[in-house]
Amino acid sequence: MFFTCTAGCQDDSHGHGFEPFTSLTRSAEKRAGASTLKAIEKAARTKAVTAKKAPAKRPATQQVVRNAKGKFKVVDIHCHYLNPEVNRKTAHLNAAQYDPTVIFANELTNRTNVAQMRDRAPKLTGIDERLRDMDRMGVDIQAVCPAPYHYFYFTEPDYGAELAREVNEGIANLVSLHPDRFIGMGSVPLQNPKLAVRELEYAVKKLGLRGVEINTNVNGMNLTDPRLGLEKFFAKANELGVVVFMHPLGYTQADRLTNHYFNNVIGNPLETTVALSHLIFDGVIERHPKIKFIAAHGGGFLAHYWARMDHAWRARPDTRTVISKRPSSYLEKVYFDSITFDPRMLKQLIDRYGANHVLLGTDYPYDMGEDHPRKLIAGVKGLTDVQRRQIEGLNARRLLNF
Repeated sequence: MFFTCTAGCQDDSHGHGFEPFTSLTRSAEKRAGASTLKAIEKAARTKAVTAKKAPAKRPATQQVVRNAKGKFKVVDIHCHYLNPEVNRKTAHLNAAQYDPTVIFANELTNRTNVAQMRDRAPKLTGIDERLRDMDRMGVDIQAVCPAPYHYFYFTEPDYGAELAREVNEGIANLVSLHPDRFIGMGSVPLQNPKLAVRELEYAVKKLGLRGVEINTNVNGMNLTDPRLGLEKFFAKANELGVVVFMHPLGYTQADRLTNHYFNNVIGNPLETTVALSHLIFDGVIERHPKIKFIAAHGGGFLAHYWARMDHAWRARPDTRTVISKRPSSYLEKVYFDSITFDPRMLKQLIDRYGANHVLLGTDYPYDMGEDHPRKLIAGVKGLTDVQRRQIEGLNARRLLNF
């Protein structure tokens, strides 16, 4: 998480850095120099969307319907925005102590992440570079989600709800500034199901956001853990028929994944695999068929190794305690972004689930994102023009209703 304190701040409670590194930021400061860090902070402040408010007479995302109607638009379903005002407000929380991507990472990984977030602050917090990059990539519209560091599930429920509200209103403001280029996705405080339901309704009905991004776990608990009581949240999402975009933030039990950036390289798709498996085997997808689940990073490992769970379901009674059909039949209802990094892997995804279940994504602006999403899609052998248009934009417009 990126905190806009002064470069020389020595307050350990601030957890400085985008991915909050209390001790590591000081070592990074020695290498980069205080003037460099001050320049970063200035860039984040001056380019931040929240520095200028644009009034919206109606939910901003509704305006896109009029502006884009009847035209083919390339849509990025997976990209992030970090609200600098929320960062400043939460600087005292030292969120690093709850973040698996920091806890299960060696010093080189943490230093690399500090440098990445320093360099990409203007992209993550602002508009100008974002729009230029969209034009370069051939992306007309971004479906903007909060940065994963802004889940805040570790906070007290009321405070978490307050932060989710500010995150969502920041996203809505971003959309209102460029309604022809942005669609909004929100956040909900999953640590409390009642508050999560309330914020979901507010985000969708009042702000005009088209769905929400959620983590693949809540403070290390599975999304289907009875202690969380999230059946109420899933029921409301099903009632509204909205997108629920599942985005991991590292694996929560990653003691063996600290080197080589493994808690992202392996941990993120593993987290998605575990979360999707619980949603399938614990019956969430069966009970709530109107939720439009999107699984980040090409669906993790499960999307490409589905046959093993089908075999287990046929072979063992302990896998058939809830669901009535083969597990992969529920996976076939899920949608996936295109972030696979190789046309052959993307082709497997398309062949297995259909072009109508795959959506262009970039993970902008992170270094593990796809900088040339349309080139990746164009490299898929045998892809028809209709299928390409589905993946590049038509599927997103259908799911997000614009």
